[in-house]
Amino acid sequence: MEESMQNNKMVDETTLAVTLEDRREAAKLDNVGKHEPKLSENGIPADVLEKLLPGDDIIELEEPVVSGGFFYRFIKRSFDVVSCGCALIILAIPMAVIAVKIKSESEGPVIYAQRRVGKNGKVFNVYKFRSMYTDAESRGAQWAQDEDPRVTPFGKFMRKTRLDEIPQFWNVFRGDMSLIGPRPERPAFCDEFEKRIHGWHYRTMVRPGISGLAQVAGGYDLLPKEKVVLDLEYIEQRNVALDLKIILKTLGVVSTGEGAR
Repeated sequence: MEESMQNNKMVDETTLAVTLEDRREAAKLDNVGKHEPKLSENGIPADVLEKLLPGDDIIELEEPVVSGGFFYRFIKRSFDVVSCGCALIILAIPMAVIAVKIKSESEGPVIYAQRRVGKNGKVFNVYKFRSMYTDAESRGAQWAQDEDPRVTPFGKFMRKTRLDEIPQFWNVFRGDMSLIGPRPERPAFCDEFEKRIHGWHYRTMVRPGISGLAQVAGGYDLLPKEKVVLDLEYIEQRNVALDLKIILKTLGVVSTGEGAR
């Protein structure tokens, strides 16, 4: 807890000058980056990194002590498998409808895979319903924020309602992810963030999650160096009650559409 407070203090001192407008723009760019089809090949533009990591400060994070004993891990994994297994069965017909709708708007695969960094730094493929045209690169400039021409009409709806993330239940079922944990980042982001946020990789000490403390407690206008503090706080304090609380708050966030930010 003391280490978490120290991490919070360091980050607070470096973000006082960041305006709300800057935060919102950074949040938009961060969200767009999670959908960029060729991020690995093209990298993150310098101006985007400047907005995601404002200033020139270096953050030094303390390594967290991972909480949650054998009983907690057993309950958590069992809940992940049972709940996501049931969800995949219950949502089978809705997913088929979504697949038909995606195919009716554009050619290409219904589901696409994207590389993310998982537990202990292991890279895995996270699955999503495709929300972009397959010829996305020819439809507009990269890192478009508003009215992105590369996104299909139904894709915009899926992103707003987070329907595009339903296939991630399979990631949870197979053990790549958990329902609750730090959100998994793409390798390019992890590499860049680690240069300025020493200890960013501590987030991978546990399985990443579909939702996490940073998403429900901090909102969607947090900078990466603020989100990581909440992620480490979760790692140090995680328990069954906290997980259930995050799940309930996530359902509230999704119902309002705020989860798309």
